Amino acid sequence: MRAPQTVPRDGLPRQVTVYEVGPRDGLQNEPAIVPADVKAAFIARLAAAGLRTIEATSFVRPEWVPQLADAEQVLGGLDLKGDVRYPVLVPNMRGLDRCLDLGVRDIAIFGSATETFAQRNLNRSVSAAIAMFEPVVAKARAEGIRVRGYLSMCFGDPWEGDVPIGQVVTVSRQLLDLGCDQLSVGDTIGVATPGHVAALLAAFGQAGIGPDRLAVHFHDTYGQALANTLAALECGVTTVDASAGGIGGCPFAGSATGNLATEDLVWMLHGLGIQTGIDLAALVETSVWMARQLGRPVPSRVVQAVAPRPEE
Repeated sequence: MRAPQTVPRDGLPRQVTVYEVGPRDGLQNEPAIVPADVKAAFIARLAAAGLRTIEATSFVRPEWVPQLADAEQVLGGLDLKGDVRYPVLVPNMRGLDRCLDLGVRDIAIFGSATETFAQRNLNRSVSAAIAMFEPVVAKARAEGIRVRGYLSMCFGDPWEGDVPIGQVVTVSRQLLDLGCDQLSVGDTIGVATPGHVAALLAAFGQAGIGPDRLAVHFHDTYGQALANTLAALECGVTTVDASAGGIGGCPFAGSATGNLATEDLVWMLHGLGIQTGIDLAALVETSVWMARQLGRPVPSRVVQAVAPRPEE
């Protein structure tokens, strides 16, 4: 398989952590239910390709996201004590208790920078959601569990339009103050541009929140995900969320299309001489395999460019 020519660029990190979200954020938006054994095989293939953080599933209520109703079954087939981390998205204390019963070591909570999406996604206000998360984070930390916070609608909201940078920083500060180890800043509907990314990250810095506590989570709705990622790297961010093949979206925001494809991200990072620990050829193979399970091509441009054609 062709690999990118390596041409390093000054001012970028030497190593980046790719936070794989395909099994959770990717598959939650699929119209058909993917069997648990296929999900487990997908996760195993991602780990074999070198991914070391793979968000495995979510303990949301099945009627909200039926695609992830088999969370216990999927987690039951994973080695939760090995060197690969398998975070689980939890909405509340009940979800955390289920994680504790299974031996999960990493969880994530999911908040919103805007009131409308908070109501649509969590059926409560932003402040009420923060209050709901507080005992979850406290108990998780007391149990030695690493906690990540997601903040959605950081660059735009389909109902409220533009989202003020100060508003995003304020809600982010509240999530971090709960005790989250890391905050993933989400462009849920894919409307961010590089200047906007740089301005938001600068505002975080002015608020005393350094890039070491942040990750970025871009959707590629307007084709800006890679450009926005590069802008974040230039600002010192070293953790980037991505989904194998570019699958995914958000079931609660109809205009949110696929995530940044992990292959496209890794191609760019390797071309810049940035270490990821990921075998790109094995990752492409995994997404080609997953495309067959889903019965459709995956959006990743790298997969489309380098994967063998059926006649080959």
